[in-house]
Amino acid sequence: MGDVDVFYSPYDPAVNDEPYSVYARLRAEAPLYHNTDLGFWALSRHADVSAALSDSGLLSSDHGPLLDPGAWGTHVRTFLSFVAMDPPEHTRMRAAISRGFTPRRVAALEPMIRQIARGHIERAVERGTFDFARDFAAVLPLDVISELVGVPPSERARVRRDSRSILEYDPQGTMSEDGVKGVVSLGGYYSSIVAERRAAPRDDLVSALVADDDLTDEEIVAFLFLLIGAGAETTTHLLSAAWYWAWRNPDQRAAAFAGAIERWTEESLRYDTPAHGTARRLTRDFEWYGTRVPENAKVWLLIGSANRDERVFPDPDVYDLNRDTARAISFGAGRHYCLGGPLARLEGRVALEELTRAVAPDYDIDPTGIRRTAHGNVRGMVRLPTSVKRA
Repeated sequence: MGDVDVFYSPYDPAVNDEPYSVYARLRAEAPLYHNTDLGFWALSRHADVSAALSDSGLLSSDHGPLLDPGAWGTHVRTFLSFVAMDPPEHTRMRAAISRGFTPRRVAALEPMIRQIARGHIERAVERGTFDFARDFAAVLPLDVISELVGVPPSERARVRRDSRSILEYDPQGTMSEDGVKGVVSLGGYYSSIVAERRAAPRDDLVSALVADDDLTDEEIVAFLFLLIGAGAETTTHLLSAAWYWAWRNPDQRAAAFAGAIERWTEESLRYDTPAHGTARRLTRDFEWYGTRVPENAKVWLLIGSANRDERVFPDPDVYDLNRDTARAISFGAGRHYCLGGPLARLEGRVALEELTRAVAPDYDIDPTGIRRTAHGNVRGMVRLPTSVKRA
């Protein structure tokens, strides 16, 4: 595409803090962008990203969705399950998992989600000042997954600790030493749960999965790991984004607290997309915008940019709960459309409903204490200091 005066790296702290102006320049000046230092090509326009997500023949998932160093290759399926597979393996695994993750099973979780949310909210309101990201948005989805999997309350603090360490990265996207230990610890624990359910099934997700002859123990454990990143972390960042951007936009906050919960959820997913990007392996030489990209290239699909594409969303940098978000691709597209999307939306809706019932709308956030994630696949807040009053 020739020389362009724009630099993009998902590991640049300045870009990570405020990526959207960079994305706008990529869409305008370099819709196919090549970072030679990190060895990836990036697509940023909605049309290109949505088409790429749906074309598993051209863009393979067999090396996994992660841009992070050391997490690119066929080995990653051992902890990323079917998101690091192509058909026919992906078809078999996803079909088997779906049988234990049915819409009926997800819908039946609402009373449990509401009870968990109320407990965490009540403790936060009692304190008055708390970290919304760490003390609410991060713990709610992990507790829901623990309930879904069948982790007893006595073990949930351990699961939260190990899960939190797994999701901690340094600025270059490398998992921390504690994260590696967390993988080993949580892997052993989940393996023990699978063994227990084979011996004595219960009414939980793992029991449904072990009853399926198409799934091995190793495949079930890999899926449980996937639930942490693709399930818990996405919902965590959705909730924090909704809370933060409503605070920044008082007129939209008023609409949210007046009952526009689903529109609040969907606009937050579009505006500050949790699953910010995903990687694919190019299966053959292919040309975008006059540039030929070689076979086996790592292609980075910028979902967060696509959801701010002015060609699809008028005034994309305006946070507007009345916006039509039907074309947002916050949960992907095609074969790899997020299986946990309905659960994330359910958790988001229930949590925000309970927050608006319990908390007065004039809550406050300390912007100096906000801290964001430091790796490229997801974008969200890990610190969000909040002060609330009871409604």
